[in-house]
Amino acid sequence: MKILVTGGAGFIGSHTVVELHNAGFESIILDNFSNSEKKALSGIEAIIGKPVKYYEADINEASTWDTIFTEQKIDGIIHFAAAKAVGESVAKPLKYYRNNIAATVLMLEKMMEHGVNNLVFSSSCTVYGEPDALPVTENSAVKPATSPYGNTKQVCEVIIKDTVSSTQHFHAISLRYFNPIGAHESCLIGELPLGVPANLVPFLTQSVAGIRGQLAVYGSDYPTSDGTAIRDYIHVVDLAKAHVSALNLLLKQPEGNYYDFFNIGTGTGSSVLEVITAFEEATNLKVDYAIKPRRDGDIVAVYADCTKSKEILGWQTQKSLKEALGDAWNWQKKIS
Repeated sequence: MKILVTGGAGFIGSHTVVELHNAGFESIILDNFSNSEKKALSGIEAIIGKPVKYYEADINEASTWDTIFTEQKIDGIIHFAAAKAVGESVAKPLKYYRNNIAATVLMLEKMMEHGVNNLVFSSSCTVYGEPDALPVTENSAVKPATSPYGNTKQVCEVIIKDTVSSTQHFHAISLRYFNPIGAHESCLIGELPLGVPANLVPFLTQSVAGIRGQLAVYGSDYPTSDGTAIRDYIHVVDLAKAHVSALNLLLKQPEGNYYDFFNIGTGTGSSVLEVITAFEEATNLKVDYAIKPRRDGDIVAVYADCTKSKEILGWQTQKSLKEALGDAWNWQKKIS
């Protein structure tokens, strides 16, 4: 079966293409390489041992979809392609509404037009905002978004759900990711952030590699065990495998429509200082860091309850935080 992976050369997308291959699917990548690099394609090909088909095109163009759906028999789509920097979304909201929302509407219209009926959507735990209780379950309240980026994920989920409700024989799943980190154990693919990383782990690895200065830990006065913020860090390979599980669930659905959403995390929260300690244990290296004031918009803590994913998707994480950090460091060493 052929699966179109939008943003398939990106961090999560490239690992998902590998796991799709391992599960017997053929991937077609759609990417404009605005936030990824073509060398990821050679990394994928080295891992799977065969060429990968790709289209370098814009998801905002109707002709992109018409060309692909005409040339390829697509059985499902995994939709990663989106702008994803929270800070940039505040400064450039229209870019985010066009790339994330308008493009998703266009994709859905073209899926209807060409009879492509299976969709896995890349969503985010940002839809929960500052949760009322932890861990976060799928029944937790979806809070008003604190950024245009977060709003696009909420709006796209609603659009997809409404499309499913109004369309016979359409199946879709939204996966609400927590914090993906790590790299493929081969070190052939991994995270390639453009510019200064906005996330903790790539900044940490770049700091230790001497590319960045001292690591800043924003806030030490949060109401947590060590005063630093808590997140749920998931190995990107485990996250990639969740997409295969979601796709398999869609393909098993009977006639009719189907929509659901799942938390994709480890079920364990780790503070910033705990991540630093785990990195030091995994690599035998010291991290030079300094405590800085809190950043506006950062929440205290969020981590997942993954019971629903385990029971319905038949999926759960396999890799530890230390494994993920070790793989992230091995990847950093290769690309430095």
